[in-house]
Amino acid sequence: MTGMQDSASQRPTSRKVSSLATLRPFLGRYRLQLILATLFLLVSAAGALTIPLAIGQVIDRGFMAEDLDRINRWFWLLFAAAAVMAVGGGLRFYWVSWLGQRVVADMRMAVYARVLSMSPEFFARTRTGEVLSRLNTDTTLVETLVGSTISFGIRNLVMLTASAIALILTAPNLAGIIALLIGAMMVPVIFLGRWVRRLSRAAQDRIADISALGDEAINAVQTVQAFAQERFERRRFDGTVEQAVQAARQRIAASTVLIVLIILLTFGAITFVLWLGARAVLTGAMSPGQLGQFVMYAAIAAGATAGLSEIWSQLQRAAGAMERLAELLAIEPAIASPERPRPFPDGPLTLTVRDLSFAYPSRPDETVLRGLNFEVNAGETVAVVGPSGAGKSTLFQLLLRFYDPGQGAIELNGVDLRDLDLHELRSRLGFVPQDVVVFSGSAADNITYGLDEASQARVEEAARSAHAGEFIEQWPEGYATFLGEKGLRLSGGQRQRIAIARALIKQPPLLLLDEATASLDAESERLVQNALDELSRDRTVLVIAHRLATVRRADRILVLEQGRVVAEGSHDELMRDSGLYARLARLQFLDQAPSESVEEDAELSTAARS
Repeated sequence: MTGMQDSASQRPTSRKVSSLATLRPFLGRYRLQLILATLFLLVSAAGALTIPLAIGQVIDRGFMAEDLDRINRWFWLLFAAAAVMAVGGGLRFYWVSWLGQRVVADMRMAVYARVLSMSPEFFARTRTGEVLSRLNTDTTLVETLVGSTISFGIRNLVMLTASAIALILTAPNLAGIIALLIGAMMVPVIFLGRWVRRLSRAAQDRIADISALGDEAINAVQTVQAFAQERFERRRFDGTVEQAVQAARQRIAASTVLIVLIILLTFGAITFVLWLGARAVLTGAMSPGQLGQFVMYAAIAAGATAGLSEIWSQLQRAAGAMERLAELLAIEPAIASPERPRPFPDGPLTLTVRDLSFAYPSRPDETVLRGLNFEVNAGETVAVVGPSGAGKSTLFQLLLRFYDPGQGAIELNGVDLRDLDLHELRSRLGFVPQDVVVFSGSAADNITYGLDEASQARVEEAARSAHAGEFIEQWPEGYATFLGEKGLRLSGGQRQRIAIARALIKQPPLLLLDEATASLDAESERLVQNALDELSRDRTVLVIAHRLATVRRADRILVLEQGRVVAEGSHDELMRDSGLYARLARLQFLDQAPSESVEEDAELSTAARS
């Protein structure tokens, strides 16, 4: 399976209850708890099945006995059976509820871990809200299944089997009639159960649509408000909710038909058997105690059948949820570590790009990089410039192994990235994106996000190197200050400096900077650029540049166009020899904050005109 579909029309039709087999490895971890739950289930069932026998004996022997001690004995037996049923039922409830919580927790962790391992290709065709719906709504259905439905199903099956045997021993003729009635009850239930399963899957899909749409709009709420599209988004959301309500109504209607049918058949069977039993008592074929005993066993059998029918409906619904979770668990990440990874190269890194070609999987006919070749020597700072769509950001995604190249290779000290452990590769690289993500934690949490642990001194050193310490240390709670959801309490420049500190604290041998100073004002840019210059001395740096200050500090500049390097050199050389670079310089570098001098602007204007 290559991935989940992103629309309901593309989803596969619901499978059979066999999809619940996905639960087996999760349940298999807790054999002792399963044994205890089963044991107490049997104890509870035994107590429940003893009660009709005790009542029959109380009627025939207790009420008719002249000895008070005998009467007491049978009533104590009745109470003991009820006590066994109560204690066994309580302990059964505890262990199956525990299993439900534990199994669903394990499943949520497994699904979440699998989602985190997916490459960007997966998220390009899967909505975040869809994944969250599966993590929350679908796993809740599975929790109900494991925590109660399966247990009640097994208990009802035991009760049905045992009560059937008791009915045969009590009155074989009436038992045969009961068997025919129960068989008649099962036929419509099976067919209606399939209907309920299909409608349940459709209802779950609509709930996922609600989650996906709400997640998308809320995450972009400022954009929605900026374009005054609150009404439009409300209409879209309301329409999706109404579709979910309609799907739920259809499922409820089907379940209602099933419940009504079960109740009618159950009580019809009990009434019919009671009528036959009353005639048998009048003719002397049965004693009153036997009739009471038979009716109670018949009620247990009919109730167990009705319970199994309802449980079958719940199994159908859970099967739809389990199928959706199984889809996630079955997906293998497109990018993974090799079985036998090579050691990560020691010391300063030389980056080599050889004959690199790449097209995104979602757009295989659009080649973004075409035979790209270049090398960044150890300790060298190289800037990459080019027009929009030249492949600059794509190059960074390949360096981080979000994707693998279609042709060619990227090497670190001669080792192909595909031969390295994926986790170690990304842990050893420093990356500062242009669109910074700040997590809802403290400043220290965000700075140390790329490390398992770091001392407070190391956190402060990285923050000060990125000139983030200047504003963090002014806050009352300092590095423990909560930054708010997605860092909404920070300005754009502050978020950028937090991201730079996050990269620098790792002390990476290779820094990837997607214009790390883009959101800084002139003064902050100068301070951070000086810090980056100092930190770049002992490591290799590749930077996507849109600022004149950045390209002037680079050892070399690569000019990309249509996925190829079309020019290479220093700023002055390219201004003289590359018309494309001079045009880019004119368009990109002159519309900036006044951190660049008037002389530089005049130089660029002259070069661009020439």
